[in-house]
Amino acid sequence: MKLLILTQIVDLNNDLLGFMHGWIAEFAGNCELVTVICLKKGEVDLPNNVKVLSLGKETGKSKIKYIFNFYRYIWQYRGDYDKVFVHMNYEYVNLGGIFWRLLGKKIGLWYAHGYAPLGLKTAEKLTDIIITSTGSGCRLNSDKIKVVGQGIDIEKFAVKNYETRLKNRNKIISVGRISPSKDYNTLIKAVEILKNKGIKLSVEIIGGPAVKADENYFSDLKRKITDKKLTEEIKFIGPVANRGILKFLQDSALFVNMGQTGSLDKVMAEAMSAELPIITCNEAMLEVLGKHKEALMYPKKDFEKLADRIEYIINLPLEEYRELGRNLRNIIIEKHSLKNFIDKVLNLYLKI
Repeated sequence: MKLLILTQIVDLNNDLLGFMHGWIAEFAGNCELVTVICLKKGEVDLPNNVKVLSLGKETGKSKIKYIFNFYRYIWQYRGDYDKVFVHMNYEYVNLGGIFWRLLGKKIGLWYAHGYAPLGLKTAEKLTDIIITSTGSGCRLNSDKIKVVGQGIDIEKFAVKNYETRLKNRNKIISVGRISPSKDYNTLIKAVEILKNKGIKLSVEIIGGPAVKADENYFSDLKRKITDKKLTEEIKFIGPVANRGILKFLQDSALFVNMGQTGSLDKVMAEAMSAELPIITCNEAMLEVLGKHKEALMYPKKDFEKLADRIEYIINLPLEEYRELGRNLRNIIIEKHSLKNFIDKVLNLYLKI
């Protein structure tokens, strides 16, 4: 199989999309040739059968340039691919779908988000398959949707030093872009409740704002933390490359996610792979956590229930705590490993 992959960024050092480098490498191990078109290219270290083509964002913003390069690449390299895998950006399908169909290229779109905009509905008409992580990851009424789980590098996200974690049973980590959809206000209120009960936590928030509105939200969060006298408890670490996240997962005792997107947040699966207990309000996790969903989930924006779940986890007896972590990692190994994910995706292409 010769595959064309379209994604936003290919960069080992990117905090949000660094994982795509691993996906591309795994695809390359199972394909004759992989051509990647990305909006922006950074540091890469990929097999010889991979070619990475940038639309040019690293040299300046120009939508006209991006579109020109997009059509130039999909035409120039048309003989180097017979299947198309679009990661999240359904706009690529809307731009290139008719061209690919005329050339007989099979089109797959990966989409995992609770929001289903008009552009996605248009792209659905052009794709052969839509691939997603959970049933709630693509909320369209379409028989093209195929659920394959997430693609987690279970070796990369295997805890190396469990003793550090055991010394930090009151340490919490949260990872994600600083934006209102991540609902950090609920975490701040939960930490305040627990502090007032005499339970002092150490919370590290990894991520940064991406747009101007997020900058304003970030400033508001820091102001609230100061007003509530929680500056010793809650720290903002800033963005961390995906390949550097394991150290933070390893050194923490609990991962908390307040996301409102309604789709499986990949970093939660990475935390589970590292045997790290998680607490979340994300309804997509109902399909993932199995028997643990009652203990590890809380209603959206319910800071009192979040505080209750945090207290429950940090007070678990050691053996129960460790067993919980092992169970969560086994869920990822069985249903969300990168190798199985790539196998499922490629087998779907063989059937269309």
